[in-house]
Amino acid sequence: MELEWLFWLIPLTIGVVFLSCGVHGLRRASALRRTGVNAEGRIVRHVARRDDEGATYYHPLVAWTTRDGRTCEHSSRFGRGSVRGGFGVGTLVTVQYDPEDPSRFAIQGWEVRTVDLLFTVLGAVFTAGTLAALLVRLLTL
Repeated sequence: MELEWLFWLIPLTIGVVFLSCGVHGLRRASALRRTGVNAEGRIVRHVARRDDEGATYYHPLVAWTTRDGRTCEHSSRFGRGSVRGGFGVGTLVTVQYDPEDPSRFAIQGWEVRTVDLLFTVLGAVFTAGTLAALLVRLLTL
């Protein structure tokens, strides 16, 4: 097993990165649920972003006023391929934000845990599977 071990780094690295991103997103959402403050916001516009394949994703830009009177305007970290379901421009939405850092927020009904859960599960499967296969390989030498 000279340079074979380098092959194991590929799925292990992918797994650790996915797992880290998923856990970070879940922890962020959990912190917002625990310490976040609700405010009424309005969707001002949608920020259109293109990915590498050319698909367009729309991220709602929401404006709201914090409890201490600061005006905030931030776009969601999640984008969707189309805008449906009551999230058009001018729609009133409930925003849950971190009072210490209002740029950390979630739009109720728009933000979903599914992406973070998917990253966590895939990362765990890749990491555990690679480590198990590597352990079996090392024990059978």
